[in-house]
Amino acid sequence: MSSTLRNSIKRKTHKERSQPLARKKFGHLERHKDYVLRAQDFHKKEKTIKTLREKAEFRNPDEFYFAMQNSRTKGGVHVASEQESLKYTAEELKLMKTQDASYASYKAQVDCKKAERLKTSLHFIGLPSQNKHTIFVEGRSAAASFDAAAHFNTAPSLLTRAFNRPRLHQLQDPLISQSPNADALKLSKTLDSKRLASYRELQSRLDRGKKMTGLAQDMDMQKQLMGKGRKRKMKVKNDDNDEKAITYKWKMQRKT
Repeated sequence: MSSTLRNSIKRKTHKERSQPLARKKFGHLERHKDYVLRAQDFHKKEKTIKTLREKAEFRNPDEFYFAMQNSRTKGGVHVASEQESLKYTAEELKLMKTQDASYASYKAQVDCKKAERLKTSLHFIGLPSQNKHTIFVEGRSAAASFDAAAHFNTAPSLLTRAFNRPRLHQLQDPLISQSPNADALKLSKTLDSKRLASYRELQSRLDRGKKMTGLAQDMDMQKQLMGKGRKRKMKVKNDDNDEKAITYKWKMQRKT
C-alpha cells in the first residue's frame, strides 16, 4: 500500500489522558515533554552545584588579592566598597559638574538657533491662528446680521483660511477657477507633508532646547551647592502654576 493511500485512511484518534478526578488537586497531568524540561533543568543545576563544590575543594587557602581587603558580601551578595564614593575629590566632582553643565547649555544653544532658523523660514503658514480677528460693528442688530463672506468679499468656503484667500472677482478668473490637475494636487500634498514635518521638527527643537536649558540650570545649581558657605533650602511659589520651586539662600559673608 502506498504512503498516500495509507495516509488517506481514517485512523483512530489517540486522545491524551487527563488528570483523574482524585488527583485534581495536584494540577495539570505531566506529559513526557514536561518531564524532559524538568529533568534538564534539574541536571543543569546539579552540574552547577558540582562545579562550585569542586572549586571550593581545590581552592588555594593562601590565595590573596588586595581587593579582598575592601570587598565584602552581605547575605551572599557582593556589596560595593564604600571607598567607591570617595574615588573622586570634591574639586574633581565639581569640575565634572561644570563640564556636564557646559555641554547641556551648548546643546540648548544649538537647538534654539536651529529653531530660530526654522521660524524665519516657515512663518507658521497653514497652522491654526493663535490670535483672533475681531470686527467691530454698530450694534447688536448689525452683529446678528453680520455676513463674514460679504465683509471679506470672498466665498464662504474660504473663510477658514488665514492665507491665500482670493476675492470674488479673482475667483471669476478662469486661470484661478479651473480645477487643478493630478500633478498639481500631488505636488500640493507633498509640500503640505514637508511643511508639517518642518513644524514637528520645530516643536521638538523648542521642547528639547527648553529641557536642556532646565537641565543646565539644575547642574549649575548642584555645582553651586557643592561649594563652600552655609545655605538654607527655601520653597518659593511659582507664578505660572501652584507648585513651589525649591531655591537656596546663602548666608551673607564678608569677603576678605
